[in-house]
Amino acid sequence: MADEKVLDAQKWVNATYGSVAGYVRCPEDGRTGWSTMNSLIMGLQTELGISPVVASFGPTTMSKLQALGDIGFGWNKNANIVRIIQHGLFCKGYWGANGFGEFGAVTTEAVKSLRVNMGLPDGGMGTAGGTVTPKIFKCILNMDAYVVVAGGTEKIRNIQQWLNGRYWQRDAYSIGPCDGIYSRDVQKSLVIAIQYELGLTPNGNFGPGTQAGLKTRTVREGSTGIFVELFTAACVFNEPVVLRGLNDEEVRTTFKSTFDSKTKEFVQIFQTFSQLYSQGDADYGVGEFDTWAQLLVSMGNADRKATASDTRFEITPSRARWLWDNGYRMVGRYLYDPPGSTLDKEIKPGELNTIFSEGLRVFPIYQDNARQLSDFTYSQGYQHALNAHDLASGYGFNRGTTIYFAVDYDAQQWEIDGQPQGIVAYFNGVVAGLASRGKKYLHGVYGSRNVCINVTAKTGARFSFVSGMSWGFSGNLGYPLPSNWAINQIKEFQVTNGADVFDLDRDVWRVGAEPGVSSVNNTGGPADGYIAYVQRLLNHANAYKSANNVGTNASRLVMEYIRHEKYRGLQWWWLADSYDEDFVSYCNARGEYVQNSFTDPITGYELDATHLMATANGFLENSDPADKKESTGGDIAGWGGDIMTFWANWRNSVDEYASPLTFTQAKLAIPGVVSSFGYTDMIEDVDGYLLAKYVAGGGDIVSWMNGHYNGGGGLTRFRSHFDRRWGNATDARACCWDVLAGPSDVTVNAARIALITGAGAALPADYVLLPGNTEKLALFCQGFTDRQLSLIGLENSLAAQFKENLATYRKQAAQRASQRGAAR
Repeated sequence: MADEKVLDAQKWVNATYGSVAGYVRCPEDGRTGWSTMNSLIMGLQTELGISPVVASFGPTTMSKLQALGDIGFGWNKNANIVRIIQHGLFCKGYWGANGFGEFGAVTTEAVKSLRVNMGLPDGGMGTAGGTVTPKIFKCILNMDAYVVVAGGTEKIRNIQQWLNGRYWQRDAYSIGPCDGIYSRDVQKSLVIAIQYELGLTPNGNFGPGTQAGLKTRTVREGSTGIFVELFTAACVFNEPVVLRGLNDEEVRTTFKSTFDSKTKEFVQIFQTFSQLYSQGDADYGVGEFDTWAQLLVSMGNADRKATASDTRFEITPSRARWLWDNGYRMVGRYLYDPPGSTLDKEIKPGELNTIFSEGLRVFPIYQDNARQLSDFTYSQGYQHALNAHDLASGYGFNRGTTIYFAVDYDAQQWEIDGQPQGIVAYFNGVVAGLASRGKKYLHGVYGSRNVCINVTAKTGARFSFVSGMSWGFSGNLGYPLPSNWAINQIKEFQVTNGADVFDLDRDVWRVGAEPGVSSVNNTGGPADGYIAYVQRLLNHANAYKSANNVGTNASRLVMEYIRHEKYRGLQWWWLADSYDEDFVSYCNARGEYVQNSFTDPITGYELDATHLMATANGFLENSDPADKKESTGGDIAGWGGDIMTFWANWRNSVDEYASPLTFTQAKLAIPGVVSSFGYTDMIEDVDGYLLAKYVAGGGDIVSWMNGHYNGGGGLTRFRSHFDRRWGNATDARACCWDVLAGPSDVTVNAARIALITGAGAALPADYVLLPGNTEKLALFCQGFTDRQLSLIGLENSLAAQFKENLATYRKQAAQRASQRGAAR
């Protein structure tokens, strides 16, 4: 929306300075942006006698302002400079003046408000305050916000204000934003603050002097003072830490001046998450150097213990022994070396057996250039996935292996999101290419923290291989470790092994994440063990039915057994009927027990089998309604119950997410994001529905699992579910509304009370009675439907749509094979 005061600023600055050498006119549209701020900067430079002017507030502009001195109430040396301040204030949302050109009481109050929002003293009482120093002038003419913006938090804003208030008058410190968002600038400000407190000359880099200083500044339970404040600020900037499990949990902390037991608890969790220390280690829960380093820079302490590695060099028997003897247990090797390369980095014949014979594991990497934006398009990702699949299969890599596709440069956010060239577009192609081959292999991502976070959230990458040693990458500054990080590359060095010299990257290998490959040419799949378990239960169910003349469907008995421990009681009796306690005893007597989870071969993510089976039970008990816009108890056992909880989650997070559409886009079924309705929750809901329909149609549970998880049925799970349950977006939106606020049946109404009001939120039917809230509920339901469609869109990108690429790919593959043969 256009702002009249911003438009005034644009018209005035263009009219006043339009003929100045170097001046660039800003658009006169009433919208604040860098173009307007840069025009005001160039106007200021003109008044300061700088020529030609440039669209940057650089050292010359600052030195000229410093010579001019502070500007405050009654200052009248240059009316245009005062007017530039006033226009800048309006552009930042402050009422800059009632009349332009005189620094009066209104301008003074505006500057005082700005200073307070920055965390600075307001400058004094009455008209004695509100002074504009050169540093504050620079802030008036930038796009930093000093109030919490969408996605920001007051917790981080308080730290930003504290940093500004303590260090703003120090020469090396620049006043930072107070928008509640952890960013590259905020991280640099924190390092500068630490350097001041260490008595160093600050430069914002994590160099030898800073490292040496922090080695003497260990903080622990009972510590107090400035270094505890700096340490806990760094902890907040690295939250949330994700505790992984079937129900992931976000752990957070607070900024404080005393290192208390809660701080220690957070540090322990952070150390475990970052693969620093674990229970029993002497520094577990202590803020020593390794923890400081991990909080401040992406590589952390590059010399800390690391058990994985990657290299472009062949792993010969002597190199394999050197790796094992020096504590390495896994090595990353390349599937492919593109034509024209002189690196000769592709896995050599017999090399995998050499690696395995020394007890090492391996993880495969695919990189075809990948060093600039032009290397990343959908078509390239698709073709690279086909090539990676064929090469991995040729080497015998097992089904379910993760292949890490590389982004080997500092991709900016606009490059990540770009179309048709863009990192996410490329990985969408990777997903499609692997799916067209039956999804034998999973895709992982190698890149900066920000690249990994985005590719995981938007394409479902299973694991992240973080280029942590590139600590200067903008994508590594101001971003926490991805929740699905598996490997963190922290240092490149040269190995001298007798007469043999080769380069190696040291990688921290996260326990419980990427398993690595210890053998090849295995025929099984990730879910085979669980399917065999279900087959045993089905055999027990058939035997039990025959012996006891029980009429219950055998597949249903299996569902009941798997869900009976976790999903029981009155609520689940209401949704899915009771379970057969005698059958539970029958299975237990034969040595069975509830196996809670298994790996989904399609995504590589761990699925909660108990939730999946409870959902299937609910849909068996409750048929779909004739009108697909309506909801039933079956929906509540699956997606409907999850969307109710998710509604309560939004209402309890409304200070951070005013828009329900923004909340759904950020939190609903996003891989790598902790949510009350997470990505695997959605998969379990969808699979449970499809399983129920298959069994209701006369099929058995084992046949469905084999077809769905090993036979390719799961490749179109979201489309199959959407088409069968709703058929179109209009009915999906209406059904979501019905679940939340419609005249649904008694089961749905009871669930609302239990799941929504029980979580401390208002029922949607009550919420929409207030003005404007009907539209917000509609946006929430739209967000649910949009997410369904986006999941369908990702899995729809299959080979049938891109057959025209295959001929090109095959031709190129033949050329590459010919070139490799000639090179050898």
